[in-house]
Amino acid sequence: MLPSLETLRDIVRTAARDELMSRFADVTRHVKQDGSVVTEADTAMQRRLQSDLAQRWPQYDFLGEEMSGTEHERIAALAGKGLWCVDPLDGTSNYATGIPFFSVSVALLIKGRLELGLVYDPVRDECFMARHGAGARLNDNALGTHKLPLPDSLRRCIAVVDFKRLTSSLAAPLAARPPYGSQRNFGASSLEWCWLADGRFQLYLHGGQKLWDYAGGNLILTEAGGRAATLEGEPVFSPGLAPRSVVAAVTPELFCAWQDWLNNKSLSAP
Repeated sequence: MLPSLETLRDIVRTAARDELMSRFADVTRHVKQDGSVVTEADTAMQRRLQSDLAQRWPQYDFLGEEMSGTEHERIAALAGKGLWCVDPLDGTSNYATGIPFFSVSVALLIKGRLELGLVYDPVRDECFMARHGAGARLNDNALGTHKLPLPDSLRRCIAVVDFKRLTSSLAAPLAARPPYGSQRNFGASSLEWCWLADGRFQLYLHGGQKLWDYAGGNLILTEAGGRAATLEGEPVFSPGLAPRSVVAAVTPELFCAWQDWLNNKSLSAP
């Protein structure tokens, strides 16, 4: 029996209220060796989830973003029975400066397959959830049943693009004459996956995400009917720790058009 998504949601929601919202925009931040920002909220949330998940489901190992690189490698190598993959605070820079766009991401991997994904936005109290083969939900409503008609061409789409992780050979044509209507970058990968799944924008491009950045969101988008691959055309999900690029879209049709444009690096509008 897999864990209940409802039980997992309650655990994450309570922890986020206690550990994140109580500290929001009132924290001391530090810069890690890789240049990324970490706050006391990141570490407090990770400790809380590690404890709460182990108490409820002791059979699974735990991999959190704020562990050391050595711990990441050791746990990933030994986690054949099952592994919680957790980003305790995705969008730390937003969080630390008072920008209300951040999330908690939790995924369950069993034998190298994504089984559960949950991404929680504590500002909006929105919980995106998915179970492998059983669809995706936003709170109690099914994802993939969009309220408004989706665009039928790239030119009508909103794209979220993280330019700083793209090669110049790809970023230059996108900047010179983009194929989409407008572009954003919100700064919390796991929540971006979920907003894409809900059709709040329609195209996504990122040059490199870690396992805890994409694991939950990837499953949620897929179960909602969206499509994703790396820039090389491989599945985004890999149980390894190496960063993965992301090309994604809210529908298979838009994904194919987006992927074709990127592969050709075309400067002509679709």
